Amino acid sequence: MLIVVLVIAAQLAVTPASPTDIQVYDRTNDAGGSIVISWTKSADDGAGADAIVEYQILRSSGEEEFEIIGTAAPGSEKFIDGNTLDGTLYRYVIRASDGIALSEPLISMPIASRAQWFHAGRVNILVALVLLSFFVLWFIRKAKKGEKLYIRPIAGLEAVDDAVGRATEMGRPIMYVPGIMDMDNIQTIASMIILGRVARKAASYETPLLVPCCRSIVMSAAQEIVKEAYLDAGRPDTYDADKIRYLTDDQFGYAAGVDGIMLREKPGAIFYMGCFYAESLILAETGHSTGAIQIAGTAMPSQLPFFVTACDYTLIGEELFAASAYLGNEPLLLGSLKGQDWGKAVMIFILVVGVILVTLGFTNIINWLTTF
Repeated sequence: MLIVVLVIAAQLAVTPASPTDIQVYDRTNDAGGSIVISWTKSADDGAGADAIVEYQILRSSGEEEFEIIGTAAPGSEKFIDGNTLDGTLYRYVIRASDGIALSEPLISMPIASRAQWFHAGRVNILVALVLLSFFVLWFIRKAKKGEKLYIRPIAGLEAVDDAVGRATEMGRPIMYVPGIMDMDNIQTIASMIILGRVARKAASYETPLLVPCCRSIVMSAAQEIVKEAYLDAGRPDTYDADKIRYLTDDQFGYAAGVDGIMLREKPGAIFYMGCFYAESLILAETGHSTGAIQIAGTAMPSQLPFFVTACDYTLIGEELFAASAYLGNEPLLLGSLKGQDWGKAVMIFILVVGVILVTLGFTNIINWLTTF
């Protein structure tokens, strides 16, 4: 009986073999805060009576005691510590456990994590960005020199002057609805540029311009833009700030207020330019019932069908942003628009060539290109 107890005690006293060759390094292509620990698994991992059930990973910084920060399953040879402070030196210990005993600790060299300046796996994005930037800067330079840049005609923009002229002939005012979002929305910013063009035409024809706003900041911006347009047109005395009014921040309260103005004033032309949501159908249908010519533009895909159905012309998606360059005739806007189009054309060409090469079986060329 004593012999059996001694044999069992001896077995319990046997510790599993330690893992070897511990390596620690900063995790590449990340924003910092991560260290990778790798090792060669224990000789007892998956074999014999001392089969390993887990690896314990301990960490210490400075004079602190080692503390367990995680475990790894049997057969594992890597662990990522994703909770480090960049610039702080850490030491790691790996211990193999068979569920009863622990192996001798394997201690690493000190290591500190840091953020990477560049993600080596995204060179293709860098190349695309360089190409796009080159085209944009090139065309901006050409526009500043006075060269005529061809922009595809957009029917809705060609009809802006006609809509203003029609309202003037009918003796009715013009209404401009800049959407329901604030000035931090890119669609609202594009809408303000288009408003400047419409206001200049309205001032030259001496046609009243109504601009109901859903946001107070948008109202202030619209007042300044319209006032400047009237000054440029030589009609500062006809500018009326009261026609650019704030209604309410409430979505459907704003829609009801705009509909009321439509029914009372009977505008001859209505412009919907900016960000719209569920109120788009209410506005467009009410405007259609007044007999006004309507031109809409938005980048909200869910609202485009309502504008296409109820309006005479609709600027779809990017056409709204192109309109600001098309009507504003600013070199920076025109050059940026033209440069983006060329950049997209080059990207599409590269994609088509890549698809053709893969289809024909030239995958070795694709692999060679993607190594850069």
